[in-house]
Amino acid sequence: MEDLLLPFRWIYRGLIWFANSPRTLITSYLLMIVVAGVIYGHVEARSPADAVWWAVVTASTVGYGDISPTTWQGRTLAALLISTMVLLVIPLITAHFASRLIVDDDAFEHDEQEQLKDDVRRMRALLEELAARQGVELPPLPPTRPVSGPGSAAPPWERAGRSQRRRRWR
Repeated sequence: MEDLLLPFRWIYRGLIWFANSPRTLITSYLLMIVVAGVIYGHVEARSPADAVWWAVVTASTVGYGDISPTTWQGRTLAALLISTMVLLVIPLITAHFASRLIVDDDAFEHDEQEQLKDDVRRMRALLEELAARQGVELPPLPPTRPVSGPGSAAPPWERAGRSQRRRRWR
């Protein structure tokens, strides 16, 4: 079963690498335009300028109609170019730039998180000391549950999923 999933993992990793680099995205877009233009020019017997113009118009899904494929090879190329651009390249470019615009300025940095943890530990120690002086017994700490994020020390089968957390806190 692992061997069957291996190609899909490679494809997934390739898409992640592809999506996280704007330089790669734009280079691949330009490369697709040039390659599709060259193939189209050869298949449809068009000039290089017309072929690249056709590739740009087709990839952007504008489709002016001034140049259109007449052979089945040209139509197949057009279908592949449109599908690849609409289903893969344009969404990846849009998602990449949208993720750059959405920045959580209120998110704590690692050092701030560590400082907060230290403060909570000190407050807990002071509270325990104060409770001991007053003769008050503090309730026990709740058991720690595994963190469900990437890099968690807990094995995947012990991590709480989103749906489990939602149900638990309601």
